[in-house]
Amino acid sequence: MLDTRELGRRPGSERQVSLTAPAPADLGIDVIGVPEGSEIEAFVRLESVIEGVLATGTARVVAVGECVRCLESVEVPLDIDFQELYVYDDGDAPATVEGNVDDETRRLENDLLDLEPVLRDEVVLALPMKPLCAPDCAGLCPVCGVRLADAPGHQHEAEIDPRWAALSQLAGHDERPAKSGPDEE
Repeated sequence: MLDTRELGRRPGSERQVSLTAPAPADLGIDVIGVPEGSEIEAFVRLESVIEGVLATGTARVVAVGECVRCLESVEVPLDIDFQELYVYDDGDAPATVEGNVDDETRRLENDLLDLEPVLRDEVVLALPMKPLCAPDCAGLCPVCGVRLADAPGHQHEAEIDPRWAALSQLAGHDERPAKSGPDEE
């Protein structure tokens, strides 16, 4: 929470804040996210406007996850830009066409500004949906699971299609039908 009382509801006044805060829980998606408690560094410019306070800034985080191809650990540094208007909570909030207050509007609570929801939205949108350890990651061998980047010449003998396996057994044996009947000697 950032205190905006120093701006004094005077449009045009501004203040710059540099802060470091611990990351909240569940800041990420299934394969990658910002570990809880890791540092979020932010630089924020708070500017008083007629409707409220405009918060503009950048944040830096390090997301940790797994490569989707080879399951190696991945660290992705992210620089996030954000801008959000926080309206004063005194009934002068912008309204939608129906005359109701917009649910998407962020509000100041007792002149305090909460950056967590904005940072959460921006960080999650900036995360790679399919993080990779390297752009040319070869992944894992589909047969044995070895990481192909660690074994560049890795290969297996050609597998026999199970539908033809019975024929390959016949081709491997040189059996001639046994003679039976009166012609046998």
